[in-house]
Amino acid sequence: MIINPVGTASLSKREILRFLSVASQTIFPPIVTSMLFMYIFGVALGQRIDFSRMGMTYLQFIVPGIMTMHLISSSYENTSSSLFIARWHNHIQEVLLAPLSYFEMVLGLLAGGVARGFLVVCGVFLAATIFVPVAIPHPVVLLYFILSISVIFACAGMIGALWAEDFSMLNLWHVYLIVPLIFMGGVFHPIEILPRSIQIISVFNPMYYLVNGMRYSMTGMTEVPLAQCVVFSFFMALLFFFVTVYLFKIGYKLRT
Repeated sequence: MIINPVGTASLSKREILRFLSVASQTIFPPIVTSMLFMYIFGVALGQRIDFSRMGMTYLQFIVPGIMTMHLISSSYENTSSSLFIARWHNHIQEVLLAPLSYFEMVLGLLAGGVARGFLVVCGVFLAATIFVPVAIPHPVVLLYFILSISVIFACAGMIGALWAEDFSMLNLWHVYLIVPLIFMGGVFHPIEILPRSIQIISVFNPMYYLVNGMRYSMTGMTEVPLAQCVVFSFFMALLFFFVTVYLFKIGYKLRT
């Protein structure tokens, strides 16, 4: 429950202005990278891949996956860097001393990750229209997954920032866990073309459900029932959010 809306909005505004002030580092790089992915995999190589049986081109297939990939990375990187730097320079104390509940503190920091993820996804989508016609047949589903995915990984970024003791530890989760799971979650390929043993393993990959949810919203195609993707992302977002609030409440690596 928000009891100090002005304070929560002020913290949210600070987080949003923080990444907007360095948009050349936070917004534009993933858009440029996505264009390179689309050109290399979608245009140069995609013309040799027959996806007609799925009723779409290969480029149309990978666009939702690329959007999901950059949404995850942007949301995670925003909160992880913001909170870790606040701990590193010890100005996190200003937030802890503010008349905000722990719920409101997390919500304010979360807003920056969600806003950055949303702007990056919009940028990637606009970039995709340069290469291929992209439709959004299920806009409500798309907005739901953008919000739930950004909440999950913005909270994961805060958890990672609290856990990390130095800059080398800060990106461990992202580099060695999140990115491999993203690429194995069906961003560039349907799971059905993989060996049976890998297909079974993929079912336990959380990114698989998030990518499929985004893909359904833009193509109407999903390899798993949409309801599973919706329920999974909802409970995952709730879990990560309340774990983050709990860590703030017990002062995990926040108080010196």
